Amino acid sequence: MIIVFTGNGKGKTTAALGQAVRALGRGRKVLIIQFIKNFESGEHLFFKKIQALSFGTKIKIIPAGKGFVKILGDKLPLSEHKKAAQNALKLAKKEILGGKWELIILDEINVAVGLKLIKAFDILKVITFHKSALVVILTGRGAPKSFIKKADLVTEMKEIKHPFKKGASAQIGVEF
Repeated sequence: MIIVFTGNGKGKTTAALGQAVRALGRGRKVLIIQFIKNFESGEHLFFKKIQALSFGTKIKIIPAGKGFVKILGDKLPLSEHKKAAQNALKLAKKEILGGKWELIILDEINVAVGLKLIKAFDILKVITFHKSALVVILTGRGAPKSFIKKADLVTEMKEIKHPFKKGASAQIGVEF
């Protein structure tokens, strides 16, 4: 199954993490590869605590990006972001074909495509050859039409109101 969480509203990664918790509760193995993020967020702290319990071998989260691209003070050359996204895609391919995981979340992959760090076609090639029992979740605003067409389930988060519009900063425990 391929699932896409997209849209301009908050909740795409949060929905994917909810799916991860549900899968873990059923004893499934979950891998999360983050294509943009490179910092320790609430989900990293949570999964570190979970790893100390019996779930340790069933969940892995990898922040494979170089951070937000051209926003929030990013000064890295685009080439560094592209290299990180390409490496994350290679890792995703290896893990998808490896058969170890039952749920793989490719977090912010839609954004990586939108920023032209990687190509949608290359991702589709990878996720098309996964084993039938594997669930792959693609998150991030601006999902390419090709992802939406290929997906079995698509949910669009729609922003109605957000404190960012009034100049509020991201809040620990809410946005990260």
